[in-house]
This record gives sequence, structure tokens and C-alpha cells, in this order.
Amino acid sequence: MRIDVHYTPLGLVAGDLAGRGVVVIDVLRATSTIITALANGAKAVVPTATSEEAVKMTANLEKEGFVLAGERRYARIPGFALGNSPLEMTAEAVGGRTVYLATTNGTPALVAAQGGGPVLVGAAVNFRALTERARAECQERGGLAVICAGHEKQFALEDAYVAGRLVKAVKRGMKGLELNDGASVAVDLSSRYPAWLDALTACESARRLEELDQGADVTFCAKPNRFDIVPVYADRRITV
Repeated sequence: MRIDVHYTPLGLVAGDLAGRGVVVIDVLRATSTIITALANGAKAVVPTATSEEAVKMTANLEKEGFVLAGERRYARIPGFALGNSPLEMTAEAVGGRTVYLATTNGTPALVAAQGGGPVLVGAAVNFRALTERARAECQERGGLAVICAGHEKQFALEDAYVAGRLVKAVKRGMKGLELNDGASVAVDLSSRYPAWLDALTACESARRLEELDQGADVTFCAKPNRFDIVPVYADRRITV
């Protein structure tokens, strides 16, 4: 059995994921937002690579049945009802509706993960449940690929940290488990920050969110085990 951690989705091809369990992480903020939306009653979340794709996909839908959400460079996309903040994903805003989400890093990573199965959506907010499901998938399929969304096509400390904690938790008690170099480094990184909030506030994305008065999102995303759900991405839709 083997666990691979990829720090960005760049260069991934279907063969890298085929037959393996897959986890996608964009802790600040797309995967945290998706988990929160579904926990608060959203019917589904549809990740899109661009805002234009989201608008096109919803052009002929009943307006009451969906909501457009997303960001570009941390700011809500003009004309969209919601941004990419878990705090906006309230039951009143998303309950019973399908959320079409477009973000800078997270949703393109999810789109790139298509072909792996199942694709699990992970973050700190569902970490305990994610660990249990990821371990089961790794044992059943003989391998796990963890894809970090990264930050503007580059390494992101916060995603690598969550990946490292996940690898460490999944491999506990499992024998004969191999790690690629990315997974080994992520595990080492996870030991550098004992507390979730320490790691998430140390990253570039958190500093930028603080500058934009969105620091409450960082605090929310850094609290583990808020939810006991593990959303699954299949057929272009994320559901519980």
C-alpha cells in the first residue's frame, strides 16, 4: 500500500489516480466551504474551473434551486450571491439548493481529480471523519492520493500541513505502508505546528485574509472536527 501527497494538481493525469482513493484539500477555503455548505443542508455542490463555467451551467436552471458562490483573489465574484467563505454557507443561504462554486485554487483541483474514485473532500473541519474514511479507502484499494490545491499553482503550507496530519493519522497502526517524498515531507511539516491554528495562521493565505478583514474564516477553518460528514465528488457533483 502507498500514500502519495501532491502539493498541487499540476501535472496529474488520470493514471496517477486510477484505482486509488483520492482526497482533495483546500483548507483555506474551498473544501472547508463545501463541507460547511453540505452540513448546513445544501443539496449538492458543483465545483467549476471558472466563474464563466458556473454561469453557463446554471443559465437554464430554476433560480430558486441553485446559488452561485465563489471568489477570485479572495474577493466575491461580481454578480454571485455568495463568496468562498464557510461563514456564508448558512442553512438560510444554501439549504435545499445546489451550490455552484468557482474558486481560484480549490475547485480547479477538484476538477483535476476526476477519474479517481472516490474523491473525498477534506479539511480540518471534518478531520476525524475524513481520517476514518480515508483509511478504509486506502486499505480497500491499496493506495491513497492526497491532492493539495496549493496557492496560485504553488506549494501552500496550510494544505501540506493538513495532508501531513492526515497521512500520519491514516498510517497509524498500518504496516507495510509506503509514502512518496511529498507524503514524508508533509508528515515532518505536521510535527512543526502542534496546533491547527498555529499552522493555518502562519501561511500566506491567512495573512492575506487577515488583511482583507476575513480573519474569522481562518479561525473557523482551523477548528477540527466541526462536522462528521465526508463529502464525495462523483459525476461532477459533491454530495454527502
